[in-house]
Amino acid sequence: MTTLVLAAHPDDEVLGCGGTMARLAQEGETVYVAILGEGITSRVQHRAHADASEVEALRNCSHRVAARLGARECFLYGLPDNRFDTVPLLDIVKIIEDLVAKLKPDTVYTQHGGDLNVDHLQLYRATLTATRPIVGCPVKAVYAYEVASSTEWAFQQFSPAFRPSVFVNIEATLSRKIDAMQMYQSEAREFPHPRAPEALRAQAQRWGTTAGLAAAEAFDLVRLVQ
Repeated sequence: MTTLVLAAHPDDEVLGCGGTMARLAQEGETVYVAILGEGITSRVQHRAHADASEVEALRNCSHRVAARLGARECFLYGLPDNRFDTVPLLDIVKIIEDLVAKLKPDTVYTQHGGDLNVDHLQLYRATLTATRPIVGCPVKAVYAYEVASSTEWAFQQFSPAFRPSVFVNIEATLSRKIDAMQMYQSEAREFPHPRAPEALRAQAQRWGTTAGLAAAEAFDLVRLVQ
């Protein structure tokens, strides 16, 4: 089995399904990560003024994080941070289509379509387009994940609201997820921020109790073909 995790920014992959990635890798599945956006550059007024060394450091960190979670390879694309709406949607679709053709994943995890962040919305829509179930498409399952400090801060005002129906037991890999998030020093935050270690653990425990588990990651099932 092959899984492809799509993320708009470095850290989304960890926040959304880092524990699941680590579990799948431990169980012998092949896991790939693709991060389409560069991250960080939206924190300055003009993208051209961003510190190139910080962007490069974040790219290097993404590779280390992927290895920590057991991913076979991490693909980086460098789309403009928080500016995916300035990129033709077709360009984003083509990136994902090329990945699907190359890797032939059975399962794809992607951003949720009701998030606060515009890049997440664009990636969600592009994923659904690129993985449409035409004859020959290898993708049988598509799941949307939440991202702490983006999904919940939409306060379910955008459609679709995040209503998970799939829960993955990550009791054995939760610590690795939290460690991986801390590796992203520029993205990690202190409590009570939702990306703080304590908050991520509480989030996993909350979804765990929903499903009768000690810790879980939650997903919105977009499509499953059996």
